[in-house]
Amino acid sequence: MAARIVLIGAGSAQFGLSTLTDIFGSQALRGSTIVLHDINPAALERIRKVGQQHIDSHQLPFALEATASRPEALQGADFCVISIEVGNRFVLWEQDWYIPLQYGIRQVYGENGGPGGLFHALRIVPSILDICADVQRYCPDAFVFNFSNPMSRICTTVGRKYPELRFVGLCHGIGSLDNDLPGMLGRPREAFEVVAGGLNHFSFLLEARDAATGRDVYPEIRAAAPSYFGGQREHALVLFLLEQFGHLPIVSDSHVGEYMQWAHDVVDHQGILSFYAWYKQYCADKVYVLGEISHERVVPIIEGIVGDTGQHELAVNVMNAGYIAELPNDIAVEVPATVDAAGAHPEALPTLPKGIAGLLRNQVAVHDLTAEAILTGSRHAALQALLVDPVVHSARAAEQTLETILARQSDHLSYLH
Repeated sequence: MAARIVLIGAGSAQFGLSTLTDIFGSQALRGSTIVLHDINPAALERIRKVGQQHIDSHQLPFALEATASRPEALQGADFCVISIEVGNRFVLWEQDWYIPLQYGIRQVYGENGGPGGLFHALRIVPSILDICADVQRYCPDAFVFNFSNPMSRICTTVGRKYPELRFVGLCHGIGSLDNDLPGMLGRPREAFEVVAGGLNHFSFLLEARDAATGRDVYPEIRAAAPSYFGGQREHALVLFLLEQFGHLPIVSDSHVGEYMQWAHDVVDHQGILSFYAWYKQYCADKVYVLGEISHERVVPIIEGIVGDTGQHELAVNVMNAGYIAELPNDIAVEVPATVDAAGAHPEALPTLPKGIAGLLRNQVAVHDLTAEAILTGSRHAALQALLVDPVVHSARAAEQTLETILARQSDHLSYLH
């Protein structure tokens, strides 16, 4: 089936080129029109040129369009994929990370959880809400997939503002299981059936079974994990959580560590700093060429909708509707799903272990007040979001951090009053 697929934020070499590569490799999507949209015309033209050259040189049956006009891009869209940032990504990210530290708030990163996650959400979610408003206007039946972070706070706020939108968040984090399980257990990934879930970047492997026999292989994982992760950076906290709570986080220290007040004492700080430096350089060095298939998760999901396949998807981020019984229904959760012509159908998780449920519940008020602050423009709600965050140790530090961020990032946060 030929579809109209709109990539919003396509001027990013990392997102635009990797997604184009996977779409061009799809047999199921042949004949489709891919529309590139970005607010940066020069970046947009670079991606369009590379993509069109690839189509022409390989005689591929795809049409490629590029436009800086979002209404033009969205007209008649079947699928919309969002991957955007607001402002200078790394400059602002470092402010989100280091300014709270200056006031003594011991956050281990600064992207999705803790104060940094709040500030990131306050900047980026209004722009994503604007995109969603245009989707409602120009292509209300489109399937919308989001890759932007902070995922849980984005999906929660969008779900409250536009509950009728077909909006699903996707994250690469679940892909770690494809490497880690074979590495730990010495058998191919296909040998295992797994169930994972929770909150984005705060998800846990809940069940792992032998695909042929149904035998529980979690005892093998618990036994093998210390030696497997022992020589790897960014897994000190992962191993601690596995030991104390009995279940494996599906992401590394920098991600899962953002949500716990004691994580600063446990994480591999050198590993986190090294990863951040590598990632920043990786983005700076990105070459504008189409490369190998990157296995972006959104393309198989689009194929599943187009082909009505009923395939299984390990993790989607959607508003809770009893999928995690221990959490309220007005926040977004990360759970498995099946995919068919009607979209992604989330699946309920088994009863969570009490310790895992407790860790996740500690984030409910944080996400709730983040959405409240954005939807109402309330500076007071933003401060409350800090004050209920388990990572924040001091009321005065919360006030000072918020005041400094509002001053430094006034171009993006002036809507808060």
